[in-house]
Amino acid sequence: MTSLKVPTNVPLPEEDAEQLHKAFQGWGTNEKLIISILAHRNSAQRSLIRSVYAATYNEDLLKALDKELSSDFERAVMLWTLDPAERDAYLAKESTKMFTKNNWVLVEIACTRSALELFKVKQAYQARYKKSLEEDVAQHTSGDLRKLLLPLVSTFRYEGDDVNMMLARSEAKLLHEKVSEKAFSDDDFIRILTTRSKAQLGATLNHYNNEYGNAINKNLKEGSDDEYLKLLRAAFTCLTYPEKHFEKVLRLAINKMGTDEWGLTRVVTTRTEVDMERIKEEYQRRNSIPLNVAIAKDTSGDYEDMLVALLGHGDA
Repeated sequence: MTSLKVPTNVPLPEEDAEQLHKAFQGWGTNEKLIISILAHRNSAQRSLIRSVYAATYNEDLLKALDKELSSDFERAVMLWTLDPAERDAYLAKESTKMFTKNNWVLVEIACTRSALELFKVKQAYQARYKKSLEEDVAQHTSGDLRKLLLPLVSTFRYEGDDVNMMLARSEAKLLHEKVSEKAFSDDDFIRILTTRSKAQLGATLNHYNNEYGNAINKNLKEGSDDEYLKLLRAAFTCLTYPEKHFEKVLRLAINKMGTDEWGLTRVVTTRTEVDMERIKEEYQRRNSIPLNVAIAKDTSGDYEDMLVALLGHGDA
């Protein structure tokens, strides 16, 4: 369900690298040329372009982009150009820093990536930062937040479609008991959330809804300003209906006083090649306006052009 539009006849990476190099020459950067190339290449093609660019011009393409671009447009292009695992490693690191701390990002990465993708993120994190993601999460969180986030980033979930319905019923009952007791950080509560396959967890939550008359997230809304409960709800949503989570992030990013460009850029660059079409459908359903129109109303210039191109609008 990618929204990425790639040309039918993709130029050779040598040609793309040459055109990008030309875009950096002269008195002004040719931002439109950069968008026309990078916003219409998939991750494998972008990786080849980076390799060819480095071999041909003895410079990392990312460094060249960093020198030539600025502001929100630069961040969007840089994040998009990164390999997906590198990008997630960078986002995870940013989310643990004091002034950019955002635990939602860790939940997104841990709960919406496949087990193998999460493993590659952790490999990229170690290679880039010379420490493990788990080490940083443990260092920068505490209490219930650490109890939730550390197993989320440590897990390697089974990804098959097999479901044990007896287990789903018993664990739905267990979750309901813990919710009723407000024991939201109970060991069994955390274990079910952080270790069960997405298929098994989905069956458990469906049984919870049918048996007890409410989706679990509705029962978790009491004290909804609590950071831990927010993350619990986000984790359940990311594991079962990720498009709903990302629609919410986009809605909050766009509809607040002053755009949250960080959230907007993060969602568009990380989900374009995954499930952006489903997110667009959910956004239209929830807000009665196409996502590209909402973004165009709230952004401008090259930044707007880049985001809208990644959403699949305009020529490849």
